[in-house]
Amino acid sequence: MTALSQPPTSAGGGASSRRRPRRGPRTHLAALPLLCFTALCFGLPVGALLYGAVTRTDPDTGATALTGEHLARSLQGPYLGSLIGSVQLSALTALISSLLGVLIAQAIVTSRSRALRDAALTASGVLANFGGVPLAFAFIATLGISGVVTQLADLTSLGWNLYSFTGLAVVYLYFLTPLMVLVIIPALDGLRPQWREAAQNAGASGRQFWRHIGLPVLAPSLLGGFVLLFGSAFAAHATAAALVGGSVPLVTLKIADALSGNVLVGQENVALALSLDMILIAGLVMAVYLPLQRRSARWLR
Repeated sequence: MTALSQPPTSAGGGASSRRRPRRGPRTHLAALPLLCFTALCFGLPVGALLYGAVTRTDPDTGATALTGEHLARSLQGPYLGSLIGSVQLSALTALISSLLGVLIAQAIVTSRSRALRDAALTASGVLANFGGVPLAFAFIATLGISGVVTQLADLTSLGWNLYSFTGLAVVYLYFLTPLMVLVIIPALDGLRPQWREAAQNAGASGRQFWRHIGLPVLAPSLLGGFVLLFGSAFAAHATAAALVGGSVPLVTLKIADALSGNVLVGQENVALALSLDMILIAGLVMAVYLPLQRRSARWLR
C-alpha cells in the first residue's frame, strides 16, 4: 500500500513530472492581437504627445524643429503649480481614503452577516465608478452654497466651501474610499485564521498580532492600494472641471484650458508637454504598484 501511494522514483518519471511544457512560436502569436491593440490605442497617442511636446512649427515657413521649450514651460509658473496641486490633492485623498477604506473593509470582513457583506461590496462597486458631472451635481445640490445639508446645518457660518481644495478633496473621498474597500478586502480575506490562532496560542495579543503578522503581510496590498488611489485621483478631470473650474490649480484643468485656448492662444504644445508629464508620473506610479501587487499575491496565495 505504501509503495502504491509513493510517487514514481525513476529518473524518467521524475524528469517528466518536473518538465515544463515548451512554449513554441505559436503560443506567442496568441498575444499578437493584444499587442497590436495596445500599440494602436496607447502607442500612437503617446507618440503623438511626445512629438508635439518636443517639436515647434514656424508659423511663417511651416518648418518643424526640435525644441525643449514646451517641456521647460510645463515645469514653470502656473503649470508647475497645477502639477504640484494635483500631486498634493491626490496624495491627501489617497491617504485618507486608504485609512477609511481599511477600517470599513475590516468591519465588513469581520461581520457575520452575509447580506451586509454583499450589500457593502455592491455599494462599493457602484460608488467607486460614480464620478464626473453627475457626482459634481449631487454634491452641489447637497453641500453647495444653496445645498440642502448646507442650509440645514448652516455650514456656511462654519467656513465650509465646496468650491475649494477642501471641498474637492471631500468629493474625491466619495469614490476613492469605496475603491479602497474593493482593493483591500481580498487581502484581508487572505489572512488565514490559523495565523491568529497560532499567535494567540503563543500568548500574543491582538495588537501584537497586527504589528508583527497582520500589517507586515498586508503592507504590499496597503501600499499598492494607496498608489492605485493616487493614480485615480491624479487622472480625474470631469468632476473637478464641473465643480471648481479654474479656482483650484490642477494639471488636468490646465491641459483643458491650454487645448481650448481658454486663457492663452497657441499653447497646445504646452498642453501636450503637460500630458507627457502626467504620463511620466503615472508610469512611476505603476512601476511602484505592480511589484507590490505581485508581492502581495505571493504572500496571500
